[in-house]
Amino acid sequence: MKNGSRLAALGGVVVAGALALTACGSDNNTTASSSSAPKGDIDCAKASVNAAGSSAQKNAVEEWTKLYASKCAGANLNYNPNGSGAGIQAFTSGQVAFAGSDSSLKPEEATAAQKRCQGSNALNLPMVVGPIAVVYNLKGTDGLKVSSETLASIFSGKIKKWNDPAIAKENEGAKLPSSDIKPIYRSDESGTTDNFTNYLHTTAPKIWTWEKAKKWPNSTGEGAPKSDGVSSQVKSTDGSISYVEMSFAKNNGLQTAQVKNGAGEYAELSPDSASKAIAGAQVAGTGNDVALKIDYATKEAGAYPIVLVTYEIACEKGLPAEQSKFVKSFLTYTSSADGQKILTNLGYAPLPQSVLTKVQTSVKALS
Repeated sequence: MKNGSRLAALGGVVVAGALALTACGSDNNTTASSSSAPKGDIDCAKASVNAAGSSAQKNAVEEWTKLYASKCAGANLNYNPNGSGAGIQAFTSGQVAFAGSDSSLKPEEATAAQKRCQGSNALNLPMVVGPIAVVYNLKGTDGLKVSSETLASIFSGKIKKWNDPAIAKENEGAKLPSSDIKPIYRSDESGTTDNFTNYLHTTAPKIWTWEKAKKWPNSTGEGAPKSDGVSSQVKSTDGSISYVEMSFAKNNGLQTAQVKNGAGEYAELSPDSASKAIAGAQVAGTGNDVALKIDYATKEAGAYPIVLVTYEIACEKGLPAEQSKFVKSFLTYTSSADGQKILTNLGYAPLPQSVLTKVQTSVKALS
């Protein structure tokens, strides 16, 4: 397919999404107050801009779009939540103004992005903390406790039954059935998968021998597309287990497991426990790039260890003027106190202040 045809096809998808958003609002029933709309002086950009990528941040972007448009008449962001891999490809090929990704750019992606940015750097700008929930469907067994070793064994096919001794040891007193475990994984290329496999490889390398990857690396279980597909599949499949962002677990009423952290605690999933994990992350990027290195083995008290950060991938320079102004204006809002405070009610966690300050400085440098 030629570039023009791909752009037309993408445009049809994102515009259709925008029209649906205008008519129906977000598919998340929990909406933030209009008090989270931008306050004070804001350099509004009156334009219609396309973006694409991470489905993990879909609910946040939709809410941000509505609130930003309420302050900035004539501004519209058409966001296509087609997955991190597809979003980065759309960005590097010039089809969208910025991309959302659940992992920072890989070296080969950064090289392609630099060409798209007319020789300027593409920045990784953390914007949303998305805890990755371990979700399951097991009637009569709430509050399941799991370690990374148990999860690695389940998703590599080494543990096949719910009453396996390893699971029983972590869940004393629980009534575990002898039925089969039915793992479900993301079938499309996904930043969520990239983070989840990185967690398994980092914390249980003797069991999980695959490197981190956006594409699921083995044939254990069944695949389902995107976060919506995974959530629906778990909800309809008795005995299933999977991984999905907390916002999707919350919106679909899925059971979530407590996960053992580096301090030996089984931490419950919450915005607060996720933020504690991100607060200890190291900035791996240089200059205005804020790529983070997350410590999945964090020993921070109460920290939930499986977290991802959704990045907005944006050109530091090199975009057409209209797109550049919109991207800077919109990301200035999303990284503001008003923009960040909507996240908790949507099933996410706000960036800790130590990271947010760095992001705000980098957004100011966009031109």
